[in-house]
Amino acid sequence: MKKDQMTPGRRALLRAAAVFGLAAATGCMGTERPGTPRPAVPSGAAAGGPPAARALKPSAYRLQPIAGYGPPHAARARLRVRRKPILRMDGDGRAMVLTFDDGPDPRYTPGILRTLRRYDVRAMFFVCGEMAVDNKDLLREMADDGHVIGNHTWTHPLLPKLTRNAMREEIERTCEVVEDAVGEPPLWFRAPYGAWNRNAFQLGAELGMEPLAWTVDTLDWTEPGTMTIIRRVRAGAAPGVVVLSHDAGGDRSQSVDALRTYLPELIDAGYRITVPSRYGM
Repeated sequence: MKKDQMTPGRRALLRAAAVFGLAAATGCMGTERPGTPRPAVPSGAAAGGPPAARALKPSAYRLQPIAGYGPPHAARARLRVRRKPILRMDGDGRAMVLTFDDGPDPRYTPGILRTLRRYDVRAMFFVCGEMAVDNKDLLREMADDGHVIGNHTWTHPLLPKLTRNAMREEIERTCEVVEDAVGEPPLWFRAPYGAWNRNAFQLGAELGMEPLAWTVDTLDWTEPGTMTIIRRVRAGAAPGVVVLSHDAGGDRSQSVDALRTYLPELIDAGYRITVPSRYGM
C-alpha cells in the first residue's frame, strides 16, 4: 500500500470527525432539535451573558407569544373577547357594586377605605398607573381589605385616539405596577371616559381582564355637592347596579363625605355591597 493511500475504514473515520467538527462550530450539537426556536433575549440584556440569564420566561404582559413557549396562535384562539363592557351584576339578591376610579390618591383614598372597613364591605378600585406607582402602600391596603383592584390605564387617555401599541403600553404598564404591589395582576379593566373600541376589548382580553362599565354615574368629578352625590346613589340604587365614583383626579372630599352617608343607608335598605367574581358578574 502506498503511503498516501487510506483504508476505507480510515476514510469513514475522518469523514465522521469532519461532520462532528462542523456541527460543533455552528452550534448544532446542543440539546435542541433542529429548528427549535430559542427563548428571546430581553431588550437591553447582554447577549453574551450566561444561559441562565438569557433564557427567561416571557413576561405575563407580552401580548404576542414569544418563540419557544407554545404555538403562536394558541392563546389568542382561546380568548373570549367581548364586544361591549359589562354594565351590571347578574344573579339573585339585592347586590350592588361600588367602584372608584382614577386613584389611588393619599388625600382621599384612605378616607374611602376607612368607611368601607367600618361597614365591612368590599369595593372595586380602578387605578391609574401614574397614581399607583407612587402609592403602592394604598394598593396593598386595598388588597389586604379584600377590595378588587382594576386597571384604568396609565395616564387616563381617550383610548380610541391611541394607536394599538400606545394603548397596549398604557394598559400593560398599569398591570405591571399592580402585580408588583400586590402580587397579582388585575382581572378587571375600565376604559377612561367609558370610551371603548375593538382594540381596547382585544388588549384587555389578551391581558386576562374583563371589561366593566357602570350603571349609575354619580358625576362626582363635577363636584356637584355632597348631597347631590348622595341623591344620585339613592335614586339609582337597585339590584345589580354598578355605581361609579372617583377617589382622585380633583377635589374628591365630597365623594368621601357622601360615602359615609349613602353606604349605611344602602345596607339598612337590605343591599349587599359586594364585588364580582372573576369570570362574570
